[in-house]
Amino acid sequence: MLANYIKIAWKVLLRHPFYTFITLFGISLTLTVLMVLTSFLDHLFGSHYPETSRYRSLYIQQMIQRDSARTSRNGGPMSFKFLTQYAKSLKTPERVSISTFYSTSNAYVGSRRIKLNTKFTDADFWQVTDFEFLEGKPYNEQTIAGGDHVAVITDDFKRQYFDNLEESAVGKDIEIENLHYKVIGVVKGSPVTRIFTYADVYFPYTAPKSNYQRTGFRGDYVAILLAKNKQDVPVIRTEFQDRINRIPMPAVSDGFKFDILEVPSEPYVENFIGMILDGGAGLRMLFFSLIAFILFMLLGLPAINLVNVNVSRIWERASEIGIRKAFGAPVRTLVWQFIVENVFITFIGGAIALILSFIIIKLINASGWIAYADLTINLSVFLVSVLVCLVFGLLSGVLPALRMSKLSIAEALKS
Repeated sequence: MLANYIKIAWKVLLRHPFYTFITLFGISLTLTVLMVLTSFLDHLFGSHYPETSRYRSLYIQQMIQRDSARTSRNGGPMSFKFLTQYAKSLKTPERVSISTFYSTSNAYVGSRRIKLNTKFTDADFWQVTDFEFLEGKPYNEQTIAGGDHVAVITDDFKRQYFDNLEESAVGKDIEIENLHYKVIGVVKGSPVTRIFTYADVYFPYTAPKSNYQRTGFRGDYVAILLAKNKQDVPVIRTEFQDRINRIPMPAVSDGFKFDILEVPSEPYVENFIGMILDGGAGLRMLFFSLIAFILFMLLGLPAINLVNVNVSRIWERASEIGIRKAFGAPVRTLVWQFIVENVFITFIGGAIALILSFIIIKLINASGWIAYADLTINLSVFLVSVLVCLVFGLLSGVLPALRMSKLSIAEALKS
């Protein structure tokens, strides 16, 4: 029976090219947007190079200080000393990395200026992340203890700074902000959307201008806690929070007196969304309203339009419905037939959308809009797209099917 319904759906498609074009255009366009959007969200939040262990990592991005009445607030990254004392000393994590976010710097090749983003890190940064070293190796604890002026650079910076790309950059000198460093390694760069790992040049935290000697609570540093496995993540959160809770209150840091100290350690998605929602109830309402509006525009409006198109298309088949009902076809059978037809059409639109999405993602990756972009249609993205196809087919098919299947035999034959 299912095969017969699919054959009927195919013949209906060929019978009305105009309706077919409108239906497939609406479905494929909507699903293409959803697939590309899903792929971007996977790129933004998934465990990808060089943060392939996000699923078992916790991120400490900011410290929030408040007074007892919660009328004053101070927030931002922490000092290297604070994270060393309260995060680096944790027992449960496999490793803990402390680093800064990237900051801007300049390098010059002759009279040409190269705008750079630089980052200061500890040696564990290279163990917590999964950078691919194209040349050389990372700096280690011994290098940092010796105070060596070394740097790890990306392949993109190498192309901009050195003339002969065939020669290894390891051991060569680079000058950044009038300071000289020896290149110790070259890595494949991280996309700019991964702010915990993105930079053009990486320095040991003991390099000049790192401000790692600051003794207060606040500073320029953040941390990544890497668990041995996913099951240890809640244990690490509890252990870290226990240490934060033992800090004597009230306290004073950089002239700001506070009674409440919040230092969340969160998975990447929670950390990212928490930064948005921390803006208060108004920003939280705006954020969720925007998401609801986008979903309605992407899924709701096309579904409503397709319902109207399907009603018109099915109305032309009223006489067919009347004849089938006259021969005893129950409402359930008619509804099931129209749903199968609509889902079949939706999957054809989904196949077209899959091809379009693949082309668009290739263009985005090659365009350079996002440095080192690696958008893909992977298994999770594809499964989400298939689910959307099913939901879309049901949304745009159930209502017309119910409406038309309830026509009386006389009404159907008159149409």
